[in-house]
Amino acid sequence: MAGKETDWKFAEDFVVESDDIAQARARSIELGVEAITPAMGAQLAVLAAATVATSIIEIGTGVGVSGLWMLAGAPQATLTSIDIEAEHQQQARESFQNAGYPANHVRLITGRARDVLPRMNEGAYDIVFIDADPQSVIEYVEHGLRLVRTGGTVVVAHVLWHGRVADPAHRDEVVAGYRSLLRELSASDAVISAISPIGDGLLQLTRLDDQ
Repeated sequence: MAGKETDWKFAEDFVVESDDIAQARARSIELGVEAITPAMGAQLAVLAAATVATSIIEIGTGVGVSGLWMLAGAPQATLTSIDIEAEHQQQARESFQNAGYPANHVRLITGRARDVLPRMNEGAYDIVFIDADPQSVIEYVEHGLRLVRTGGTVVVAHVLWHGRVADPAHRDEVVAGYRSLLRELSASDAVISAISPIGDGLLQLTRLDDQ
């Protein structure tokens, strides 16, 4: 285990964040908002670039760390981000502005994701990123797979939930929800999925052709 922990630390330290992302991360720490780790962000950027994403939806804005990472990989994309905390979104708006992204490329929606997501267009997004209320993760993934286009990817942060999902001694509601999600996905032929252990787990689900 020590070797793996060294590898994980190396993967995090390998990433050099831009000044804009570093400033957003500092704001996140000040507000007590948990942001994705640098390695998770870098993987999101690679995914956005490889997908040549033009339309991204994010559930859980925070103060913009994850959004900035995805736009770093796909700077021409339009990002729609949903969060219930208006104060955090104001900080995120400033982060995007400071990074030079045009206002028409970033759409921030303040509200409950479960109320907003049903109104979003089906199959309209290249990437759906989920970093919000873990107790609703299954519901969010269901929405994500509806919203993402065929060949697009749903990404879920914290899927290993601070090392607890892999530990059978932990059986709380959040852990049980993640385990249930992973069991369902492993049996599904509608997606191809993989878990990266960086941070506390980054789950990637690519939607396959319905045919």
